[in-house]
Amino acid sequence: MKKTSFIVKGLLALAIVLGFTQCANNNAATQSAPAAGNGNGTNMKIAYVEIDSLLTKYNFWNDLNEQMIKKEENIRTTLNEKGKKLEKEAQEFQRKYENNGFVSPERAQQEYQRIQKQQQDLQELQQKLTEELAVENQKNSLQLRDSINSFLKIYNENKGYDLIISNTGFDNLLYANPAHNITNEIVEGLNSRYTPSNK
Repeated sequence: MKKTSFIVKGLLALAIVLGFTQCANNNAATQSAPAAGNGNGTNMKIAYVEIDSLLTKYNFWNDLNEQMIKKEENIRTTLNEKGKKLEKEAQEFQRKYENNGFVSPERAQQEYQRIQKQQQDLQELQQKLTEELAVENQKNSLQLRDSINSFLKIYNENKGYDLIISNTGFDNLLYANPAHNITNEIVEGLNSRYTPSNK
């Protein structure tokens, strides 16, 4: 389990979700850009947000990431400690078995089964903790998306954009005039609304 595996997966899922994020204007989804060369169409007011930059600067997301990293570290520590203890017991069993240290073959079999059960329990614990972490990561991604969408609705009441799109790394947005980049405005607005919980 790599340190950032869940965070990276969450970021990728979030980037995909945010690629479809729209502004609060209910008509934005139904409006279409005028056809090229059509002088009768209205000009759409469009802006974009660089999601990678937003995620690195948004305090709420940074706090969530920090919490996830701590939880991953705690899980890794717990599993490592239990794994080392189990490995030590298995080595002790092997040593006793090779030196005929058990009173009877039945007693050796009981000890072997006990260690096998502990190994199975450890695997189940690892799976359970990994699943819980994945569920929490998904929940955090949804919270982030909701936070951004809710802010964009309020933000766009005054700005009047027809469309706000995301630009993430090498996605479908091949070129955008930097004048339409509203990332810093969005980050400032999001951070001004965010109140960190007491740690």
